[in-house]
Amino acid sequence: MALTSGDVDLDAFRELLTPRGQRALAEAGELVGADPVVAATKLRKTYDAVLTSAALTQAGLRERARAKFGEDAARMYFTPHGLEQSTRAEVAEHRARRLTGSWPGTPSVVDACCGIGGDFLALARAGCTVTAVDTDPLTAAVAGANAEALGLGDRVTVSVADAAEIRPEEYDVLFADPARRTSRGRTFDPMAYSPPWPVVLDLVSRASRACVKVAPGIPYEFIPDGADAEWVSYKGEVKEAALWTGLQEATRRATLLPGGHTLTATGVEAHVGPVGRYVYEPDGAAIRAHLVGEVAEIVGGRLLDPLIAYITGDEPIDTPWAARYEISDVIPFSLKRLRALLRERQIGNVTIKKRGSAVDIERLRSDLRLNGEKSAVIILTRIIDKPSVIICDATPPA
Repeated sequence: MALTSGDVDLDAFRELLTPRGQRALAEAGELVGADPVVAATKLRKTYDAVLTSAALTQAGLRERARAKFGEDAARMYFTPHGLEQSTRAEVAEHRARRLTGSWPGTPSVVDACCGIGGDFLALARAGCTVTAVDTDPLTAAVAGANAEALGLGDRVTVSVADAAEIRPEEYDVLFADPARRTSRGRTFDPMAYSPPWPVVLDLVSRASRACVKVAPGIPYEFIPDGADAEWVSYKGEVKEAALWTGLQEATRRATLLPGGHTLTATGVEAHVGPVGRYVYEPDGAAIRAHLVGEVAEIVGGRLLDPLIAYITGDEPIDTPWAARYEISDVIPFSLKRLRALLRERQIGNVTIKKRGSAVDIERLRSDLRLNGEKSAVIILTRIIDKPSVIICDATPPA
């Protein structure tokens, strides 16, 4: 029986690596974006149905992968699930730099759940030697093909194995990216990871140094004692968290890419105060890392509500750690009053943000029945536990 992952078949994938398969893949790449029936009909004139399907699937995955892997995507191989969970290249490169920057030589790394290889590619390019394993034969085959395709086969060894069976103590560094999908889809419960969290913690406990990639929303109680927990944001979107052990003192930190800014916990707490001229929306990585107090200190601000991560301030402070909006109005939440105010201001286009509000944004947008040429940013939140609306100038800061 053929082994499959998503819409990719192991036997067909192996055929893609042959000269004939490479020709089919190249032809499929030229058909990306064409009508699927037309593309399949054209390839079927030369290739059988299985190879045609594999080539078209792979070409489509390569096109989708460009957002994560840039120019490398045109030479790489993917499975649907592998592409979905793989680390964006810029994030993997940041992690590799951090790991090798604290190492005096060439570290040996064991990648315990390598997936399609996005992380070990960055590690190998940074100078590491990598032993990578995955439990799925197709995924391991794809990972190995990626190492070869990008000229890293001399630094990377890939095999089919259970992460629980590796011996992290035999390597300088353990890297683990446990799968966060079940038969029902994506899971946010670390106990449902594959391998499950107790297995991951056992591997970490036996490693001299370790880095574990986890979901950004990991509950704090699952973070091991002594770990350095880092949340990474790329162009304003939180991509992942990574737990580091054995590399430095335990702390919480947030990192912004591509700029490379890092903010670490100092223990400062933000106080609550009156609404000022500006409202600041901290980057999601800072919020996840519980660094709102540190961001408030940077902008000289205060919280609008003790439980909500919106900061207000009186001065226009520029910082990569928060988006700034100039406040024009603050009113108690009332659909009738908000609609009237927007009509009065001739505001017909709004960006709606919310935190601490149960209001359905799309329904509100429809109920507002906007009509006008001006724009605004609307923030739905609580101010000292009272549902409120903050209306802001839509013009970005100079």
